[in-house]
Amino acid sequence: MAIISEYEEEEAKPSTSSPPPPKTVSFTGSLDPSNPAGFLEKVFDFIAKESDFLGKATAEKEVAALVKAAKEKSKKKVEGGASKTELKKEVKEEKETKKEVKETKTEEKQEPMDIDKKEETGFRVPNKGNGLDLEKYSWTQTLQEVTVNVPVPKGTKSRLVVCEIKKNHLKVGLKGQPPLIDGDLYKPLKVDDCYWSIEDESSLSILLTKQDQMEWWKSLVKGDPEIDTQKVEPENSKLSDLDPETRQTVEKMMFDQRQKAMGLPTSDEMQKQDIMKKFMAEHPEMDFSKAKFS
Repeated sequence: MAIISEYEEEEAKPSTSSPPPPKTVSFTGSLDPSNPAGFLEKVFDFIAKESDFLGKATAEKEVAALVKAAKEKSKKKVEGGASKTELKKEVKEEKETKKEVKETKTEEKQEPMDIDKKEETGFRVPNKGNGLDLEKYSWTQTLQEVTVNVPVPKGTKSRLVVCEIKKNHLKVGLKGQPPLIDGDLYKPLKVDDCYWSIEDESSLSILLTKQDQMEWWKSLVKGDPEIDTQKVEPENSKLSDLDPETRQTVEKMMFDQRQKAMGLPTSDEMQKQDIMKKFMAEHPEMDFSKAKFS
């Protein structure tokens, strides 16, 4: 009887073998820092295609929870990095001699001012004229024009100036000296509408008319530091000078830039969403749980 009992117990034991793991599907994508929402859209399209996650009733809550956790993690990381930086700075100041502190302050004063304005993305914050202040020249812009200011020695006459303005190239300097600007322009010009002049015998002012008057330039010439065009702030008075159609286009472009910067849908995307919501409301009998929206 004991033998039969042991056999029955062994036979009753559940199988220890586990079901095969689910097949892993790889995802490939690239992130454009200026449009993170586009990357997230691709991710959700991929999830919708390869799984039933978005069809769950709790999908939105789970995604929101992930976003919230990521934001808190990023915030803690920034605060922790700042604390470590301050601590290291205090320890360094205690160990340095008065002479070393003085030398450090001197070196900091010699650094160009615009270096502090460089962002983590590699782009720089625009100056008040939506351009950039560099060592040898500065430039500002509107949607229609670019104005370049190049300091020259006091008393400089026009006959001593070298200023060659071409459709895609700009060369500026003084005769007998290396050029102060010599490079390919960020975008083409309307050469016939460009001119230059000497202001107060100490500054060379160059007016460049853009060929495409619906785009902000990131730099004057290619290879120079670039600005973050999402931080450009056009003057309202300039918008009022535009014809209604152009003004509407500019305002739409500015709205879309702000929306992208905040990770929100652009005006075109919002219009598509409204059309889809209206269609879904008119056809409640249809299942849109696995539909792709672009």
